Order: sequence, then structure tokens, then C-alpha cells
Amino acid sequence: MKPLSIFDMDKTITRAATFGPFLIYAVPRYAPWRIVFAPLVLLTTLGFMLRLVSRARLKEMNLSLMLGGDIDAAKLDRISAGFAGHTLSRNCLGRALARVEAERAAGRRVVLATASYAFYVRQIATLIGVEDVIATRTTDAGRTTSPKINGENCYGEAKLRMVQAWLAGEKIDRTDAHIRFFSDHVSDAPCMDWANEGFATNAHAPLRALAAKKGWQILDWA
Repeated sequence: MKPLSIFDMDKTITRAATFGPFLIYAVPRYAPWRIVFAPLVLLTTLGFMLRLVSRARLKEMNLSLMLGGDIDAAKLDRISAGFAGHTLSRNCLGRALARVEAERAAGRRVVLATASYAFYVRQIATLIGVEDVIATRTTDAGRTTSPKINGENCYGEAKLRMVQAWLAGEKIDRTDAHIRFFSDHVSDAPCMDWANEGFATNAHAPLRALAAKKGWQILDWA
């Protein structure tokens, strides 16, 4: 039996979401003049709230507005590394990191599965000792990175599909795996239903209510 512990990241391991803080961190270090586009981020967010823009498209648009359509990949990597250190020191929950370490110490393979962009998630994962990352991928072309999502936005049902594809790629048979899934948000209910054990961590009200019905454990790390 292969024991796996899969963690969402934003508001599960971190106190707050990470994409907005990443943009705030990255813009002055990459292209400070692009701050002039910040008001447009408010408009794209309004479009999302009005259901005129999808969650995935919102992410693409805001990254493009703040860093451009063709982002220097080497600079993005350096900025992401700095942001990872910033996140570890200011935005990670100590009890969440302790649970990650406890799962690893128990012989379980730890995986991050998150809707955040992989280019900075991988850097955060490295700092917390996690090798396996399932996240939203950008479209890369040599020395540049495009905000356009490569494949699916790793959210909701798509996250479950991406986790299952990762299992297949690692040649792990689902019937030969014992899986724990940790998340703060009800959008991860498909993954938690599919897992052997679900953990509602720092859960908002909808997930907390669903966890009570499903028998998932409720953890508060915040």
C-alpha cells in the first residue's frame, strides 16, 4: 500500500491566498511601471464576480496585465524564489508545516495540489521539503513564459483529474494507494470524496458543513 498525503496550499498551508501577494511582490521587481495597470485588475475581478470571466481566464488576464504577455523565464524564476522565502516567513501556518512534516515522518509521500501557478508553488514546495507538485501550469516557450494556462486550471473537478493523471504518470494504482486529502475549501470536495480520508482544514462554512455530513475530520491550524 502506497500512503499519500495531498495538501491544498492557499489557506490550507498558508494563512491567505498567494496569487495577489505574488503580483504585489513581483511587479516592483520585474516591471515597476506596470503598476499603472493595477486598476484594470479591479475590473477583471469585477468581471469574474459577475460571471463574465472564468476563474482561469481571470488568472491569465491579471498575470498578463501585471507582468506582460511574454515574461522573462529566468527573471520569473528568481522572483518566484524570493517570493517563496517571503511566503514561508510571513504567510505559512506553523501547525500546517508541522503536519506536513508529521505526514512525511510517518512514511507518507507528501504532495501539493493547488490552483496557484506552478512557477512559484514549486519554489514554496522546495522550501517546505515537498518534491511533488500538482498545480496550474503556464505555457512556456524557451526563455519566455506566457500567462496562458497550459491544460486546465487546477481547481474543483479539474484538480481531481490532474491528481489522477499525476498518479498514472507515477504508475501508482489507485487501489494500491491510501490517500489523505487536506483542504480549506469546498471546491476540493471531489478530491476529498475520492480520497480515503478527507481533512477540512481551516475550513470556510460550506466545507465545514459538508465535512460534518461526510464524516471528514475538521482541523483548525490558523
